[in-house]
Parts: sequence; C-alpha cells; structure tokens
Amino acid sequence: MSLQPAAEDGAADHSATADAGFSLLELMVVVVILSVLALVIVPRVIDRPDQARMVRARTDLGAISSAVKFYRLDNFRYPTTEQGLAALVSPPSSAPLAPNWAEGGYVDQMPKDPWGQLYNYLSPGVHGDFDIFSYGADGTPGGDGADADIGSWSLQ
Repeated sequence: MSLQPAAEDGAADHSATADAGFSLLELMVVVVILSVLALVIVPRVIDRPDQARMVRARTDLGAISSAVKFYRLDNFRYPTTEQGLAALVSPPSSAPLAPNWAEGGYVDQMPKDPWGQLYNYLSPGVHGDFDIFSYGADGTPGGDGADADIGSWSLQ
C-alpha cells in the first residue's frame, strides 16, 4: 500500500481541464489585435511596388547618366536631343557624328522606365548639361507620388 497525498476536493483534476484552452474573450482580444495590425501594415505593403519602381527608375537614371558622360569623354560632346539616348546603343548617323564612339556602345540596350515608356533626353537640359527623365506612372508631365516626374537632376 502506498501513501499518496489526497487532492483537496478534486481541485487538482478541475484546474487541469480549466487551463486546457483559451477563453472566448482571449480569442476575441487576439483577433482584434491582429485586425488592427493588418489595418496598419497592409497599406504600407501595398505602397511598396510604387516605391520599388521609383528606386528602379533612379538606378536606371544613374546608369544612363554615366553612359552619357562616357560618351562625352570619348566624343567631346553630349549626344544631341535629336540623336537622343539611341546614340548610346548605336553610333549616331546625324551630325554631329561621334568619331570615337566606343565599339559595342555605351549600353547594351536602352532600358524602358518601370512603367514601360522610353526615358526622355534633353541636351542641353533644363537642369544641367543634359536631362534624362521619366514622366512617371501616368506618362504625363507633373504629378505627385508615383505620377511625379523623376529625372537625372534628382540624383545629385
């Protein structure tokens, strides 16, 4: 015969079953907290594609600006507005010609902006020796947010 302490009024058995799960109130509190977090986080996550496109546009503008500067180093002038950024991919066929145009070009191909449009080029530019820019998501001058123009002048 073994001696075991007796449970007082069955309290040990009752507490084990009472702690087996969450109460409805606890579950409702968790659902409310998760809902509030979702309301705060989801709009921020949804805006990320626009931010990613803007970052990509800035990266493209930096690379194209560097290519235009290399063109100038080789040929002592920037491509004209008429020659455009195509002068970075293939030698210009209109005056002024590029006598020292780099074999293979300055870029493999001209990238499109993140909204599927070609980048615009002005030489001389409004903001400097040259301007390379995108009209943003709406494809028209001006705008706010993702529709805002983004240009090489904003990189400096």
